[in-house]
Amino acid sequence: MVVFGVLLLTFLLIHLVPGDPVEVMLGESVTQADRTQLRADLGLDQPLIQQFGTYLGKLAQGDFGQSIHTKTPIIELIKTRYPATLKLAFLSLLIGLSIGIPLGIYAALKAGKWQDLVVTIVSVRLSAMPAFWLGPMFMLIFAVWLGWLPVSGMESKDSIVLPAMTLGFALSAILTRMTRTSLLEVLNDDYIRTARAKGLTEPSVILRHALRAALLPIITIVGLQMGSLLAGTVITETIFSWDGIGRLLVESIEKRDYPVTQACVLVVALSYVLVNLLTDILYKIADPRVRFAS
Repeated sequence: MVVFGVLLLTFLLIHLVPGDPVEVMLGESVTQADRTQLRADLGLDQPLIQQFGTYLGKLAQGDFGQSIHTKTPIIELIKTRYPATLKLAFLSLLIGLSIGIPLGIYAALKAGKWQDLVVTIVSVRLSAMPAFWLGPMFMLIFAVWLGWLPVSGMESKDSIVLPAMTLGFALSAILTRMTRTSLLEVLNDDYIRTARAKGLTEPSVILRHALRAALLPIITIVGLQMGSLLAGTVITETIFSWDGIGRLLVESIEKRDYPVTQACVLVVALSYVLVNLLTDILYKIADPRVRFAS
């Protein structure tokens, strides 16, 4: 139902946006007869309800249609672009987890001290930096001034580093604050004091007992952020000329390529639904209380 609702809203909104794909393709100097003929060839002369019904019928058969402009099968465009988004999303998530969770644990253990204050200030400042500002700053520092990494594109293996850093650093700021808050809520519980009284080492107490109990909010944040990353990081992919699903979505909107736009949004919706399902499964793995309650 969620996916169907997304498809319906997207279809209606796309057709309500000012602009005509026929005008974009042919220009303004062609005759009205040519416009009418092309509109009929594309099926745009049919009522909206009929166009939507035709689209759903083809979709049920696994037919995403073809691009209005390039005549390329849309499934081929998705197969080409989505792996690039997957690669970028998972590397960004790895960066965010490797920075955010350790810093959050450190801040919780140093709660109320100057170390906690420094980590909190840095994470708040970092989370306030939008991708359209942080990305160009990374370009300026690491590509232009230092010359360590490519500015943009996908020509070399190092091209993924800057966009992944842009997304990963923003994610790490959110994870740092969430990990700190969740851990502080459980550090003074009775079972933590019992674990320490039994002589367990501090790393064992924190990692095996406290952190596991604090995982549910962290998993929620990771699931939501991963859904956003898989949905296509539109701004970051556009800034760094990364040919993923987000950039394909922007290009299709600019060209009024209805079928491609609808296919991209469908992939976005399915990504969110699948990540939310995976998050629910991880809840039961991470917390026995959820498993027993169900």
